[in-house]
Amino acid sequence: MKIVTKDIHIQDEVFTLTNQRALFWKKEKALILSDLHIGKTAHFRKNGIALSDHIFENDLQRLSVLIEYFQPEKFIIVGDLLHAGDNSGVDKFCEWKAEFPNLEFHLVEGNHDRISKKLEAKLCLNFRDETLNIDDFLFVHDFQKKNEKFQITGHIHPGFVINSVVKKIKLPCFVVTENQLLLPAFSEFTGLDTKNLPKKGRFYVFTDAEIYEI
Repeated sequence: MKIVTKDIHIQDEVFTLTNQRALFWKKEKALILSDLHIGKTAHFRKNGIALSDHIFENDLQRLSVLIEYFQPEKFIIVGDLLHAGDNSGVDKFCEWKAEFPNLEFHLVEGNHDRISKKLEAKLCLNFRDETLNIDDFLFVHDFQKKNEKFQITGHIHPGFVINSVVKKIKLPCFVVTENQLLLPAFSEFTGLDTKNLPKKGRFYVFTDAEIYEI
């Protein structure tokens, strides 16, 4: 797995975008991502659709490489950590997380995060709330139109269409506007929304080899 990075500046802070669907905030030593959707493949299997755990295991492997690369002190999930409550996928995530006992785990709740007290204890969260404020930045799963703070959000699973000679190619991306940084879905087992995106944004589209500003 190759990690490609691109630094961007927002309100005098440096954020490092990656081609692995996550970003790093050096000042806070925080690895930030959204829409991991733990347990999605297990949920599909429970409902009669045969899917391999390889999809989720690949997501965890990418996370491990990012942690090794950036050496973060905290891990911020901007919503939809889970997909459908507690299942075998959550067990695998907790086993994986135990390999990083010193890494703080902050969850900004998303619409899929139905978490009981029992499940919260199982996940060993350091922080759990609908929003997280750090300095001048608001972390929230879905953009709040009436909030004037700069918001780092998820939920949309943003994608960008590239028109090639042969066919249209849809790629994941970050979107940055004057008051929002929209994260791509971290899980590769998600669709891409190319329509319901912020207006007048800068798109940072990425492949395995490069990050392109559009």
